[in-house]
Amino acid sequence: MENIVTLRHGDGGKYTNLLINEIFYKNFDNNLLLNSLDASVFEVAQGKLAFTTDSYVVKPLFFSGGDIGKLAVCGTINDLATAGAKPLYLSCGVIIEEGFDMGLLEKIAQSMGEICRKTGVKIITGDTKVVEKGFVDGLFINTSGIGVVQGGYNPKPIQEGDQIIITGGIAEHGTTIATQRYQIEVVGNIKSDCMPLNNIVEQLEKYMGSIKLMKDPTRGGLGTALNEIVEVAGRGVCLLEDAIPITREVKAMNELLGLDPLYLACEGRMIITVENKKSQEVLAEIKKCQGCEDAAIIGKVTSDVARPIVLLETGIGGKRIIQPLEGVMIPRIC
Repeated sequence: MENIVTLRHGDGGKYTNLLINEIFYKNFDNNLLLNSLDASVFEVAQGKLAFTTDSYVVKPLFFSGGDIGKLAVCGTINDLATAGAKPLYLSCGVIIEEGFDMGLLEKIAQSMGEICRKTGVKIITGDTKVVEKGFVDGLFINTSGIGVVQGGYNPKPIQEGDQIIITGGIAEHGTTIATQRYQIEVVGNIKSDCMPLNNIVEQLEKYMGSIKLMKDPTRGGLGTALNEIVEVAGRGVCLLEDAIPITREVKAMNELLGLDPLYLACEGRMIITVENKKSQEVLAEIKKCQGCEDAAIIGKVTSDVARPIVLLETGIGGKRIIQPLEGVMIPRIC
């Protein structure tokens, strides 16, 4: 196997097969993938399916807490999880720049395989393209996923008094990308929160009747995701600034960079809107999940505003309207 990817690795012949077998098949190993057919055929239980797709172009490709491969698999799993689905199968399409280091490609495939083994999800089909140098910035990945909706989950009308839960500290992914892209020396442990969320949905199965909506605050962060929720709900949300979990390192770095952590991406967090009477029980269950020890109730749905807006009560008693993100805060975070 060569040390770098060349154009002949994308010509569909001998070297394409070598690349697929020695990098992807080896790390995504499962019977459905290894049949070498153009499409995989599989059976699912009766019920509703969820289907999603996304493309990943993060820069840098490797960052503290993950890489583009881990991000791609976790991102697609999480989109299925927030639909109340148990993720089953993924596809993986890669576009590779000529000259890309083969060892780095192997590391990316390894991290994707590790998340799949951890979650029980299988990558069962894919596609590989190699393009001329300069046409792609290293590597782009597209993943699509299919899952079975569990426990009869359905988004429900959001009502006054419903509580807003975040499953962990915010802005960790976006802050990590910013510091590493701009090569800022950081004292402290700042790393991406990138992780799969399907374990949370499994933990909350018996509460699905009380959960109104689930959403992951990726691009645009918590602030934009909550604005999307109030638009659907037709009601306002009141947030408590002091209740929002954020590490001291992340907060300090955002102050240094002049960024607002409310708009920075999370890649391993979920917003859950739940009826008030079950909110403390749901929060207790979430805290049992790995990586969710800082989960918190951060606000509630309210009719005490003239229109559907997100209103933040600050730590000093003031109030601030949280608008959706306009423009680009940090390019290429996922």
